[in-house]
Parts: sequence; C-alpha cells; structure tokens
Amino acid sequence: MGAVTTTHRFDPDAFLRRPFTARLATEGPTVRPVRYLWEDGAFWVLTGPWTRLFDRVRKDPKVALVVDECDLATGRVRQVQARGRAELVPFDVPRGRRKLTRYLGADETRWDERFVRYLYDDPAERGTVWLRLMPTSLTTHDLGYEVR
Repeated sequence: MGAVTTTHRFDPDAFLRRPFTARLATEGPTVRPVRYLWEDGAFWVLTGPWTRLFDRVRKDPKVALVVDECDLATGRVRQVQARGRAELVPFDVPRGRRKLTRYLGADETRWDERFVRYLYDDPAERGTVWLRLMPTSLTTHDLGYEVR
C-alpha cells in the first residue's frame, strides 16, 4: 500500500468491512457516492463504460475516497480517508457476489434485476469492470464525543 499510516485509534479493516457508502472524488473535482468492497488491501467498486466514473478514471486515475459514520445517539464519529491511483481491472463474479451480498443480503432472489445482471451477463459484452484503489495513503480519524 505504499506510505500507509499505521497508527490508528480503531481497526480500519473491521470498520471498512461494514456496508457503508463511500464518497469517491476524481479530477474535476467530482464526488460521487459508491458502494465498495474492502478486500486484499484495496477498495473495489463496480463500474463500466455506462458511467462517468469510468471515463474520468481512464483520463486521470488519481482519486480520493472517504468512508465515515456519524451516530448522534452514541457520539461515534469515525472516518477512513484513502488516496491513490485507481485501476480499471477485469470483473470477476466471485468478488462481485461478495460485494453485492454485503449490501443486498445473501438471497439473490430478493435482489433488483439490475444487480443480478452484473453476475450473469457477460462482463466483456457489457463492459463491467472493477475500479480498484490500492491506497498509497490510508488514514483514520476518530472524531467521537461524549453524549450527555
């Protein structure tokens, strides 16, 4: 991962395994919400030629990403920030299933058809790829507070 921050007040791997929505920034700047899979030290995001994200990353692969939570009832406020160069890599179904199950549950019969198509359409025909971000910088921030 390069120059990754190693001092954390909470476990970033455990935090990033939760099904949060991240915000991904590309050149422009443009920021968009994305669902991701944190696996093998990388963020994995489904994309393809039908999205602006695909074209923006091909033009300039430098990206920044933030995942955060804010719980007003408990005062838990945490965030993970990542920076690096995104790559567009071939889609694989097993990773796709893990990513979609994380957000939609294990029962594929309950999934919206557009998500099922990612797993069963031909990725080469559709153009589905992964945006993989292996961070060169990964920092955590614990901004929590005591609730009175």
